[in-house]
Amino acid sequence: MSDIRENLRRVQEEAAAAARRAGRLPGEVQLVAVTKTVPPERIKEALAAGVTACGENRVQELLVKQPLLPPGVQWHLIGHLQTNKVKSVIGRVALIHSLDSLHLAREIGRRSLERGWTAQALVQVNVAGEPTKYGLAPAEVADFLAECLSIEGLRIRGLMTIAPLVPRAEEVRPVFRALRLLAEKIRGDIPGVSMDFLSMGMTNDFTVAIEEGASIIRVGTAIFGSREG
Repeated sequence: MSDIRENLRRVQEEAAAAARRAGRLPGEVQLVAVTKTVPPERIKEALAAGVTACGENRVQELLVKQPLLPPGVQWHLIGHLQTNKVKSVIGRVALIHSLDSLHLAREIGRRSLERGWTAQALVQVNVAGEPTKYGLAPAEVADFLAECLSIEGLRIRGLMTIAPLVPRAEEVRPVFRALRLLAEKIRGDIPGVSMDFLSMGMTNDFTVAIEEGASIIRVGTAIFGSREG
């Protein structure tokens, strides 16, 4: 069994070093521990070691685990969200990372209003144009955000992307840079839209993502080790 505490320490040190290389403060970057397929006992080890935010890919897995873990955990939904699952996550997660359609945006807003809630979400952008990944094309994002401004119960907080899996993390630096530049352009062009968060970077490439401006990194394998699923 891998040493979760030691793994977490290593990730935190690497993240802090990457932030300093970019002239940023380490505290500007939030670590979300990806707990997909990780049993609650192992998640508790990570929480005891200092993890404060956990990210789940699947709604059903989130619903099963959440009651088994301490109430102070900040939960993020980082995987694709189907509209028929929206009702189940409203009020249960701090941030939805995977908003990728107006139909989904409207359903999130509708279900949030029913609960007296305002859902916080990031727009997923398929920067690399991979056909196997969800997300809007970069050219579609501005118009999408303008539409979202009129949806009550939904607040857009920034952007998210998943970079291609490549042998060398340096190869995906342009993907992360493009997302940062897109956020900067949106911030200047669309009044009323917040670009507070850039969620980008996972186990294989989080240091490069931080150097390019990530404010949230999603790391699972480097903390928990390899697992099935």
